[in-house]
Amino acid sequence: MTTLAEVLNNLRNEGYTTDFNLNDNCLVCHGNTLELHPEDFVVDRHYRFEGESDPGDEAIVYAISSDKCNLKGVLVNGYGIYSNPASDKLMAALSEKARNAPHSFDNGVPAASALPAPMNLNDIAQSLLTDNSWIDRKVFPAVNADGLKTTVIALRKGAVLKEHTAPGPITVHVIRGRIAFRTGAEEVQLSDGGIIALTARVPHNVEAFEDSAFLLTMHRQ
Repeated sequence: MTTLAEVLNNLRNEGYTTDFNLNDNCLVCHGNTLELHPEDFVVDRHYRFEGESDPGDEAIVYAISSDKCNLKGVLVNGYGIYSNPASDKLMAALSEKARNAPHSFDNGVPAASALPAPMNLNDIAQSLLTDNSWIDRKVFPAVNADGLKTTVIALRKGAVLKEHTAPGPITVHVIRGRIAFRTGAEEVQLSDGGIIALTARVPHNVEAFEDSAFLLTMHRQ
């Protein structure tokens, strides 16, 4: 397994079929109808993809099970500004549980003899936008290898990614919806199929005018 998509596909094949989301002090699933507090679950394995230039720029996949609720599923969190919010207490509990679980993947190198599994962006966007278990944002990290990172980010109508910078040049390609991409006083509105590029370290923010999903591609310099 060399990409986050392959990790997630492999876990689903092993029975980790529930999608967990962070909700302040607990994990939620099944349309937020079920809450799991730290004492209700364990981390069976975790997979960490760390940024090349910034150790804090990482994505972590947790393989989680709960005997109490008879559930197995995955939680994906990371990528700095794009990560889902949660309380310090919950994040500390996840980190502690992960320390006691096998560390299954850390910045793997793609095998030279095989192509990674293909992905369909429309299918990913559809899955994210029809998932009612998250509130303002949902992230699907796809590739993080050899200086290239691609992530599908879904935003609910009115959600804003506050101003931030990227360490390398980026492109933002809207798959579905309509967003505003702003740098200082300048604004560009993008809808289905729209794409824009930005050089490294330029402060920018993003606002969704409707439920939207876009592909973020970052190149490390």
